[in-house]
Amino acid sequence: MIKKSFKLLAVTSCLLAHFQGFSQGATDDDLQLNTITTALPFMSITPDSRSGAMGDVGTALSATSSSIYWNTGMLNFAEKKSEVSVSYTPWLRQLTNDIHLSYVSAYTKVGSRHAIGGALRYFSLGSITFTDQLGNVIRDDKPNEFEVTGGYAFKLSEKMSFGINGKFAYSNLTGGLPVAGAETKAGIAGASDISFAYVDDEFKLGSSNGTFSFGATINNIGNKVSYSSTLERDFLPMNLKVGTAYNMEIDAYNSFTFAVDLQKLLVPTPAIYGDTGQIIGGRTDDVGVIAGMLQSFYDAPGQLEKDENGDYILDENGKGTPVKGSVLKEELREINIAAGIEYWYNNTFALRSGFFYEHYTKGARQYFNAGIGLKYNIIGIDISYLLALKKGNPLANTLRFTLRFDIGSKAKEDNSGTPE
Repeated sequence: MIKKSFKLLAVTSCLLAHFQGFSQGATDDDLQLNTITTALPFMSITPDSRSGAMGDVGTALSATSSSIYWNTGMLNFAEKKSEVSVSYTPWLRQLTNDIHLSYVSAYTKVGSRHAIGGALRYFSLGSITFTDQLGNVIRDDKPNEFEVTGGYAFKLSEKMSFGINGKFAYSNLTGGLPVAGAETKAGIAGASDISFAYVDDEFKLGSSNGTFSFGATINNIGNKVSYSSTLERDFLPMNLKVGTAYNMEIDAYNSFTFAVDLQKLLVPTPAIYGDTGQIIGGRTDDVGVIAGMLQSFYDAPGQLEKDENGDYILDENGKGTPVKGSVLKEELREINIAAGIEYWYNNTFALRSGFFYEHYTKGARQYFNAGIGLKYNIIGIDISYLLALKKGNPLANTLRFTLRFDIGSKAKEDNSGTPE
């Protein structure tokens, strides 16, 4: 069953791309912009250059220290016993030149069935000058956010592994200054990730032998966050990722990896409100964390029917009627698609490329990625570049840099083929 997952997921992604553009009874004009927003969005920014060059795909890629972010369960299948990496990303360079994301991660394998790892993520928002309503300068500040992660992976069998992360995140955006008359504070969150990995290094695709991997994760399961005691709390960027990858060895010098991810925020979709502030379409987001995660699969409001004057048609309970097919269409459009390819020559030089798709009603992140990787002895360097499909995209021309250090030899194998 698991061996069919790669083909199934690839077909599913193609079907999603089709159905995101078509659904009976609803047209492209039926759905309005309805972007889902969260607190601490920096927690979901791709930190490393390898995945950053492959369309932000990584749930089932072969293990590196960056797997702490993508899928901790993959660490038990790492080729090396230990690795440390440092990544740096100048962020939103189309808008400013002093925002950046820094990421440090590491792992080590312990025995034949365990692996531990950790990561530190730091996001600097540059220098900001706070002013009052009259434009008088109050003070300069440097807002910042950080996240500390610890991870553990346990090997369930020769081909399956389970991972779990614990996180602490801190976000100080205002420096304690009042905003719009409200007192503010830093946002603090505790969160966790759970992950599953399946790796078959004897997978046969047609006449070719290679390594097939499947991964699934739920990330950033944690408390809602508010920057003020008088404001509503927002959800963390909880998300579900499901992915597959296939590594094909052409010969002793050449290999290719193909990967596909499907990603969905597990956060309630904003409802549609009437003139009096009541909900006329969708559901309230004033729910707990677990209820919000479950609700995210069926709470899209879709497009509500209107009369000839352009007003919503409401029933006796003040609720609107969704246009046929528009609810399903919006739910499908909340699934992002990432796909990438990687080529290695002699395990020393890599070429990578990928594509990321998010529907225009849900954020419109659509871009191509490309990058290279170089490896010599224990040192590896990865560089990626983001090419936006639309002018004015603040993510355009984003560069990522990653430096890796293999600090452990290859994992030894016992007579059964299990890493020691």
